[in-house]
Amino acid sequence: MRVVVGISGGSGSIYALGLLRALKDLGVETHLVVSTLGNYVTEHECDVSLNELKTFADYYHENADLAAPIASGSFLTDAMVIVPCSMKTVAAVANGLSDNLLTRAADVTIKENRKLIMVPRETPMSAIHLENMLKLSKIGVTILPASPPFYNMPESISDIVVSIVARILDQIGVKHDLIKRWGE
Repeated sequence: MRVVVGISGGSGSIYALGLLRALKDLGVETHLVVSTLGNYVTEHECDVSLNELKTFADYYHENADLAAPIASGSFLTDAMVIVPCSMKTVAAVANGLSDNLLTRAADVTIKENRKLIMVPRETPMSAIHLENMLKLSKIGVTILPASPPFYNMPESISDIVVSIVARILDQIGVKHDLIKRWGE
């Protein structure tokens, strides 16, 4: 399996780190692209430099490199996850603005009818945010807000992160045993 992971400038980079770690542990090939603000937020929130972040992925692509493999539909991938997904990125993808690799890879994922999951973390959301997400949802993009369940009685931030990572893995079809499922 091959998954593109995009990190944009919304708060919640901890979810991206958790996802990258889980995909690595599960043997899934990852291609990482990070926006300028995604890099800033990851460093600020998680104290993880870009060089360290690159070690979590199999391949790293510069956001300005529109000639990277993930910019082409002929480069086969199984899914793309943008986590966290800023409202700027949601708006760009919803309106076909592919001016960087992150938004181009998302555009390619959509046009090739592959699975795209966007994990917005913004709150509250304006009508513009909701309209852009509805537009994407109507064409098959999964909008997966970082809204953790609490029925599993999380005891730490790590437990909360794992619950969101597990939901993302479920959406892209990666089998895992990260969480106890309801009724088990």
